[in-house]
This record gives sequence, structure tokens and C-alpha cells, in this order.
Amino acid sequence: MANAPRVCVVGSCMIDLISRVPRLPVLGETLFGHSFHLGYGGKGANQAVAAARLGAHVSMVARVGRDVFGEGTFENFQQQGVDATFVGYDEDRFSGVAPIFVDDHADNCIVIVPGANTGLTPEHVRAARQAIETADMVCCQLEVPIEVTLEAFRIARAAGVRTILNPAPAADLPDELLGLTDICVPNEVEAQMLTGRGVGDVGGALEAGRALLKRGPGTVVLTLGGRGALLVEAGASRQVPAVQIDAVDPTGAGDAFIGALAVFLGEGRTTEEAARAAAAVAALSVMRVGTQVSFPSRSEADAFIAARAGA
Repeated sequence: MANAPRVCVVGSCMIDLISRVPRLPVLGETLFGHSFHLGYGGKGANQAVAAARLGAHVSMVARVGRDVFGEGTFENFQQQGVDATFVGYDEDRFSGVAPIFVDDHADNCIVIVPGANTGLTPEHVRAARQAIETADMVCCQLEVPIEVTLEAFRIARAAGVRTILNPAPAADLPDELLGLTDICVPNEVEAQMLTGRGVGDVGGALEAGRALLKRGPGTVVLTLGGRGALLVEAGASRQVPAVQIDAVDPTGAGDAFIGALAVFLGEGRTTEEAARAAAAVAALSVMRVGTQVSFPSRSEADAFIAARAGA
């Protein structure tokens, strides 16, 4: 790509421990699973890999444990084309892990054990200042300490770099962080937690988006699963329809969407254009089992988008 955008992701690295089960277990129940898969994940690393697969120059700022999972994470970044210059070892904590259960209906549940991700500090972010200041887009989530995300966005705002906040896992957020956010991308649960408003229908989602907009972000892109996404900006809102496919594994779809959104925005597309293209990338990802391994290449994404446009 001649003018590939530069994306900096400040966030988490996890090892995904994925079990396929006939259905999600109830409390105290033991089930036999169909299969098991170990993969590289974490919302930060996922978004970085999704963006790199689409041709962006991606820098990652993170911490991993000095263990086999941490070593594997560095190797994975190298294979995926992600610059890991600012990924460091935490000598006191294990690498983060995420046990994931996916049932036969493609529903899932996830437990996060953050480990070394909690050792990422504002000092580490300041050490990566150059990667942030030279980026077209900076992406953050909430799987690392909140002060880390704040510091990254302060540096980005001072340098005039656009920011994307994925407020996941759902948590209360300081107004300063939302004020430093150019584009906030929550899902339904996160939007409800941030605003106290139900998002069971499009009307409720619009109210939640507008309420969140008042807290500071320039744009809210509320992802609604099978109902697509809702873009909310000052004085305007637009719905992006879902791409209809047969889902196999939804794990990582939200991260695929955000990584793709960063790339397409970094290329200069409008928010609506970027969201529509990102929705197609997310749809491609749920047609495969796994997280990062399910993210499409740029050629796959372009072909899928072109085929849908010509249908």
C-alpha cells in the first residue's frame, strides 16, 4: 500500500484459551467440549493485528510476562508485521490469559486474567511518545490501567492525532478520557453502562449514543451485533446495516471492526465509509474459528467488499 496509514495501539496482550462446547454451562456444571484452540489475543493485540493485516504500519505498546506465552507473543507480532519495539517484559507478573467458551450457536463467554497487562504504566507510554505522535490513529481499550489510556490520549491530543476508544470491558469512565476521545466505539452493554440507558432497539441506542456524545467524544459508533452499527455525531445519526453471513465464531469480531475502522479512517475515508468497510471485515472474521487467525488480509477484505458492492 503506497500510503499506508500509521496506527498505534496502546493496550493488552492475552493468550486466548478457546473451548468449543455444545452450550454454555450453568453454575456448577461440567461439560465435555468439542475442541480446544490456543491463540494470541487481548483486545489491544487483536486490534493491532487486524490493522496490520489490512496493510497499516502498526506499533504496539504493551507488557507481557517473561514466560512461554510472552515469548510467543513477540514471535506472533513479528509474524503479523506489528512493530513490538514498545512491548516489554514484566518481571513480576505472568502473561495475561483469556479462557473463552464458544457454543454451537456461536455465543460465547470470556474470563479475563490480565496479569502483566496491569504492569503497563504511563511511563511506558511516555517512552513510546514518538510512535503515538507520528501515528494517524491511536487506539485504546480498558484492559490496561485507566491512567495508561489517559496518558496515551493526552499525548495524542497534544500532537493532533485522532483517537479511538473501545470502552471494553465495560466500566465507569472519567470525563477527561471521554473528552480526549475522537471516536468512541462501545457495544450495547458498554453503552448502557456508560449512559444508564437501555439499547434494546434503535431508538434506545440513539438516545444512549447522544447521551454519550454529551460527555465528550466527537463521534460515537455504537456496535449492535446483528443489527449493525449506529453512528452518532452532533446533529446527525446514521445506521450502518449488518453484513448478513453465517456466523461460526464471533470471538474477536469487535476488535476486527475497530482495527479496520482505524485503518480506513487513517486512509482518509469518512466515518460512515470507514464503518461500512469495517463491518465487512468483522463479518469475514466471524466466518472462521479463532481470533487473530480469523482476521482477513487486505486482499480478502477488498474482494469481499467489492463483491457485495456489485451484488
